[in-house]
Amino acid sequence: MASPFKSFLEKWLNKEKPISEFPTCDFSQLKYHLRPGDIILVEGRTRVSEVIKMITQSRWSHAALYIGRMHDIENSEIRALIEQSCEFNASEPLIIEGLLGKGTVINKLSDYQRDNLRVCRADSLSHADAARVIAYATERVGTEYDIRQLIDLARLLLPWGIIPRRWRSSLFKRNAGESTRTVCSSMLAEAFSEIDYPILPAFRRTKNDAIELVKRNTKLFTPADFDYSPYFTTMKFPFWGVNEKATYRELPWNQEGLISNDEDK
Repeated sequence: MASPFKSFLEKWLNKEKPISEFPTCDFSQLKYHLRPGDIILVEGRTRVSEVIKMITQSRWSHAALYIGRMHDIENSEIRALIEQSCEFNASEPLIIEGLLGKGTVINKLSDYQRDNLRVCRADSLSHADAARVIAYATERVGTEYDIRQLIDLARLLLPWGIIPRRWRSSLFKRNAGESTRTVCSSMLAEAFSEIDYPILPAFRRTKNDAIELVKRNTKLFTPADFDYSPYFTTMKFPFWGVNEKATYRELPWNQEGLISNDEDK
């Protein structure tokens, strides 16, 4: 693909719809509850987002990894990599994501403060393994975005009546010497696969009739798989329609100023 045409295509695909006046998600609450290692799903507003939604039959078109603030990164080498690749305030909440036209990059969480978001948390993930997931993703900053993989995913997911079997590509097979490229959900699936944390594994029976997990090809994962996975807890933070007061504020406290000195115990 010629470079000028590629640039034009990426610009056209990345064109966004206007931001809604009222967001679906309460970004302040979401930011407060996040912890490093969480997956953030995004209902994107770009043209490429609409393509992803169509071929995956899901409203979630993008996935990012929350890595916390700079001072949350305990590994000095990983922190140095982050500092080399971006210049953000140390208190800025950061994410790692794969973007069309940019590849795998580190960005501010606040870039999505007006979007519909959902948090998927691997509840049983240890602190040490969360750090390993973040390290894996950080070390892949700069990796190009694989638009060909997106086309392949469409070939795989769309019905045979629409996409003939003979058009289905073999690009999901890793070839020696092939330049490393990725899309957002594949890179995150790789990170969790490295620590053997399941997302949507396959299962099979062994010869002694035991059950074992089989890892799926990470290139087959879509953002919605983190939402669907039974190994991740989904967290929602609606902008409106629920009681915004904390539960403790609704307790029937005495309103006459009485103070207990424990004498009546």
